[in-house]
Amino acid sequence: MTVRDGKAGLPYSKGLMATSIMAAGLPPSRAYSVAEVVEQRLHSTDRDSVTSRELRDIASAVLADQVGERYADNYRRWQRAKDRTVPLVVLIGGTTGVGKSTIATTLAAQLGIVRLVSTDAVREVMRGIFTKEMMPSIHASSFDVAPYLREPPEEGNSVITGFRRQVQAVSVGVTQVIRRAVIEGTDLIVEGAHVVPGFLDIPSRAEAIVASMVITVDDEQLHRSHFVARAADTRSRRDDHYLEHFDDIRRVQSFVRDLAVQHGVPVVASYSLDATISRVMELVVTDTTDTHSTRFANPGSADPDLFDLVVPASRPAPE
Repeated sequence: MTVRDGKAGLPYSKGLMATSIMAAGLPPSRAYSVAEVVEQRLHSTDRDSVTSRELRDIASAVLADQVGERYADNYRRWQRAKDRTVPLVVLIGGTTGVGKSTIATTLAAQLGIVRLVSTDAVREVMRGIFTKEMMPSIHASSFDVAPYLREPPEEGNSVITGFRRQVQAVSVGVTQVIRRAVIEGTDLIVEGAHVVPGFLDIPSRAEAIVASMVITVDDEQLHRSHFVARAADTRSRRDDHYLEHFDDIRRVQSFVRDLAVQHGVPVVASYSLDATISRVMELVVTDTTDTHSTRFANPGSADPDLFDLVVPASRPAPE
């Protein structure tokens, strides 16, 4: 079966279709099952080829039949969203050990976003530039900055004061990473403990679509188990350090959650990876298509390009 738009054509790919369907918020296993049904529908047509619009309509119908109209609607909206004229910036915050990097990596693969930045990487670069004497707050874990404070805590809690100090410093670098992506017109995912509501300079609506969220693990034992499992796998002393400061990590989570509520940023409580990915994907699709629907190129007219049907379009960077 060939998928055509005009003279161009490509063989139908079940894997690419599954990736496209995952953008609707389905876990991989379910998305592949739906892609198999789409393939069966295509073969039942007794045709050698279909257009990209026909393929999209078939996929939408199968989604509605197999998993419900909610996912079909998410799929249709994401297909329309790929006609946007501004980049997508996804900001994923949360304290240590809630699964931000795993969520961000999975999201990047499902949305076809190739630029993924960890705020810890930004902090490492800054540590190479600023010595401990010049900027002590960045030379410790986000939850363990208190010993490096040179003055009494501002809020009576040294853990939160230290965390705020580090976030303020790292946010300068993170803001520049976001600014560069906006200038280049490149989709970007930023994840890390330093993605804290109220600390970053967010691009205007005319410059980018920004989908922000904070990940939490409300179950204390589940949160602790993440560090226990990682320590058993890596046998790293650093993981023991996390467990020693577990109460401080939980304190930081409460602080960041409160800020998210104050700033109207969605809080995603994580209990299972698939469910969390599904919720995060739904938030991204909603922010991309509803909140910023006026910035799509030619809304309701042209189909996505054939070669962009299941992979987000890339926008060339300026010279």
